[in-house]
Amino acid sequence: MMKIGEYNTLKILRDTDPGLFLGDDDGNDVLLPNRYVPEHFNIDDEIEVFIYLDNEERIIATTDNPYIKVGEFSLLRCNEVNDYGAFLDFGLVKELFCPFKEQVFPMKVGGWYLVRCYLDEKTERLAASSKTNKFLNNTTLSVSQFDEVDIIISHPSELGMNVIVNNIHSGLIYSDQIFQDLSIGDRLKGFVKKIRPGNKIDITLGKIGYRNIEPNAALIIEELENNSGHITLNDKSSPEAIKNRLQMSKKNFKKAIGSLYKQKLITIESDGIRLV
Repeated sequence: MMKIGEYNTLKILRDTDPGLFLGDDDGNDVLLPNRYVPEHFNIDDEIEVFIYLDNEERIIATTDNPYIKVGEFSLLRCNEVNDYGAFLDFGLVKELFCPFKEQVFPMKVGGWYLVRCYLDEKTERLAASSKTNKFLNNTTLSVSQFDEVDIIISHPSELGMNVIVNNIHSGLIYSDQIFQDLSIGDRLKGFVKKIRPGNKIDITLGKIGYRNIEPNAALIIEELENNSGHITLNDKSSPEAIKNRLQMSKKNFKKAIGSLYKQKLITIESDGIRLV
């Protein structure tokens, strides 16, 4: 069956004045308007299209790629607000509707908001919600400590930055683990640092423990090579100086230079470290 709000691979059934009619294996068909018809095609060819309801609430196909589909999170711009809610640009001719009841804070024209796209089962319309937490569930976790995960920066808190983990769980990066500028909607790789009671997931942007030595060591080597083999940081440097120069904690810096020193790749001097 055709799935609204998702990509569907359909067969070209017939060529008509308004466009191509496409069909699935269940006997359903949908119009692909002329503006999206490929230059070369044959009847019975298969084509991948995105299915949604147009401005007249008719099911329609497009070859355009939306910024978000059902079940996904994305940062979208608000184009309009009326008496019913907000309308967000999601890359198609029709805008994505976000009802007032699905807004954490009232949306404003020109603002950018992290939302999740869902299908309104009553109307079969695509809609958005900025109440992203209600779509996340940590009851049963699909991740373990040290796992590499995909994260989306969600919103700040007093403890740090809340994140969406693998599109299904909620997590937290503590403030003292943040060594770079983060913005809502950023998509990054992270690592599960710890799972606390209640299935609360602590995330770090760098590998944990001994797993973190090699990437940080490589970064330090690169910084040395870019600065004639010497930088004015060593194990006596302040955490702030290390963070500003290398975007890592002093603890991880000391582990990394300790590893490089044992491998005889650097010397540690009173005014910094130097490539051998």
